[in-house]
Amino acid sequence: MIPSAATFDRSRSTHMALTPSQVRYLRGMAHPLRPVLQLGGRGVTPALLRELDTALDHHELVKVRLAGADRTARAEQLDALLTGSGAILVQRIGHIASVFRRNAEAPKLALPR
Repeated sequence: MIPSAATFDRSRSTHMALTPSQVRYLRGMAHPLRPVLQLGGRGVTPALLRELDTALDHHELVKVRLAGADRTARAEQLDALLTGSGAILVQRIGHIASVFRRNAEAPKLALPR
């Protein structure tokens, strides 16, 4: 189930574009991380997006484990996650995606220019 766009508060997201050097830096930072969220059989739910929102507010950079054997289904799940959370995709390898969203109130990661 993909939730409606009216369910989420996107005013906290920054929708910033990342430079290639920032993406490279974030990929390196994400490498040792373990997935903090795992999508289940229900896919992207409002509860999952609230958890992702909390994790992004706290950490800014998180890994998510996507469900499903089909590549297109995982791509749809990832698109719903990014749209619902206002996050930016840093890297996706197989079932694991690293996403980033800057905390506008208290940034935690210093990005290179």
